[in-house]
Amino acid sequence: MSTKPTAATAPHWTFAIPDRDLLSALGSLPAGIRAVPWDFDGEPDGARLDDIDAVVLPYPDTAGALPQLPKLKNLKLVQTQTTGVDGIAAVVGADVAIASAAGVHAASTAELAVGLMLASLRGIDVAARDQPEGRWRHERRQSLADRKVLLLGVGGIGREIARRLEPFEVQLTRVGTHARDDSGGHIHGTEELQDLAASHDVLVVITPLTEATRGLVDAAVLAALPDGALVVNVARGAVIDTDSLTAEVVSGRLSCALDVTHPEPLPPDHPLWRAANALITPHLGGDSTAFGPRIVQLLKEQLAAVAVGKAPRNLVQPGRFSNVSP
Repeated sequence: MSTKPTAATAPHWTFAIPDRDLLSALGSLPAGIRAVPWDFDGEPDGARLDDIDAVVLPYPDTAGALPQLPKLKNLKLVQTQTTGVDGIAAVVGADVAIASAAGVHAASTAELAVGLMLASLRGIDVAARDQPEGRWRHERRQSLADRKVLLLGVGGIGREIARRLEPFEVQLTRVGTHARDDSGGHIHGTEELQDLAASHDVLVVITPLTEATRGLVDAAVLAALPDGALVVNVARGAVIDTDSLTAEVVSGRLSCALDVTHPEPLPPDHPLWRAANALITPHLGGDSTAFGPRIVQLLKEQLAAVAVGKAPRNLVQPGRFSNVSP
């Protein structure tokens, strides 16, 4: 069952929506927009594959839907429900626009990043493991206050992490693609990462995964971190060299708190699962109660923009919108 546009004009965009609940939440659609449910298996309900102009990818399993996209011969726009757009351009080509859900996950991911820091530094994960055995183990743990935190990534989520760290009395250093100044002060370039690592207690990774950032946190950067430092990753697993991180953590020299891994999920026999100083969550960053209403609001705005010929927000590949104003 499809949701009909609010006006009698013939639709000029047909969107495939990955589940009926999301489709229903969108409510009445703008004139000229039709939306049909499609779970990326077989034909869409109420449309042919060749009718589809735009798709909203499922969440969180974006990768599972990608093999279906080449079947859409008239595809013009791919809208993700994730901040990352890994692998999409390689499947659809340069002529198809790709829009991310940047901003939707910022608050939730920033919350988790701070939560992982606190849990690991204060030993909350250890206490949780001790609880079933009734073990009372009082130890002096590291505070987040007064830690020197190195934040790798200064985009939307990076800004939200920095903002949430302000009340915790940390000494924050930010690293971006290139050195520059903004309203928050100085941003260092990635070429300084290894040197900066040597003087910081916590490294937080929230940079997008690109060819330039794949393996950016390598053996040299990890080795530069002081003994006892904490590595937090809420970005993409492949930004960190997993083998090098594993060696440092299993040896006991570093600790890690990871919401993302490479590969993902980690194989059940991976040594990080059993490392006493590793805390792993199963890619929960953006998946909180804040996600639902925020993704619905973004999609409504995207549909409204496309309906009147404007470019949607968050374009990471412009496609047909290269000369269209937002």
